[in-house]
Amino acid sequence: MLKQQKNYLKTEYHNPVMLRECIDALNINPKGCYIDVTFGGGGHSNAILEQLGQEGRLYGFDQDKDTKQNIIDDKRFVFINSNFSSLKDNLRLYREFSVDGIIADLGVSSFQIDTPQRGFSTRFDAPLDLRMNNNQILNASNIINQYDEKDLRRIFKDYGELHNAYQIAKKIVEHRAVTSINTTFELKETISNLAIKGEENKFYAMVFQALRIEVNDELESLKKMLIQSAELLNRKGRLVVMSYHSLEDRLVKNFFKYGNFEAKPEKDFYGNMISPLEILTKKPIMATNEEQERNPRSRSAKLRIAQKK
Repeated sequence: MLKQQKNYLKTEYHNPVMLRECIDALNINPKGCYIDVTFGGGGHSNAILEQLGQEGRLYGFDQDKDTKQNIIDDKRFVFINSNFSSLKDNLRLYREFSVDGIIADLGVSSFQIDTPQRGFSTRFDAPLDLRMNNNQILNASNIINQYDEKDLRRIFKDYGELHNAYQIAKKIVEHRAVTSINTTFELKETISNLAIKGEENKFYAMVFQALRIEVNDELESLKKMLIQSAELLNRKGRLVVMSYHSLEDRLVKNFFKYGNFEAKPEKDFYGNMISPLEILTKKPIMATNEEQERNPRSRSAKLRIAQKK
């Protein structure tokens, strides 16, 4: 049985959602090799190590340099400060060419949200940043102040799924022609009259989600990770993915079912679906009511599990 979740965190970096369900889903072999592609506060990694024997191995990926504070002092564990889109290249450096399980807890960590200067939360007046990797050049301020109106419209429509993307882009371009938009509050004020009354928080969340996805190229990185994961997994190896919004979940669902992201069924000569994975969750697993009350972030979480054929 797993220990209490609080024992798995060195800091209050992040409270893992559906921790027990995630670890159970991996079906851990004590001698196996596993990857936590979203290391964060180390909650999932510590829980995996608890079930690994001395021959087991675990690699933790995270592009955020702040996660280094949570590195686990365990000879079975290796931390890789890199985006999970480069799984295979990084693992080759350690002569790992196949693994028994991979877990991904997508989205933003509680630590990132609660650190004002990172700009992930609309609650704080902070610089428009939204970078998960502080070493990259592109940030949200660059997008807001430099992208043309057409590209801004694309971002808010495709990544924020906002029906008034055209008006948002137009308002931003008009405002920055007079003065630049540099902080979260300045951006909120610029577009405040476009929010539906009573739904302002939801509106701003969708705007900032769109910017965050563009800044970090999140959807393309997710696609690369999923493709590489299917290639890396041993037979009957598990891929466990938890998403927090429909754009991520749609990609995961389609890849699990079809082996591609366009939901195009490809069949062999005998009419069998060609896909590297077998879906183990017909419907996504959701957090219990008790967990949703305890951890509001879990309300939007969807957990999907697949196994290598």
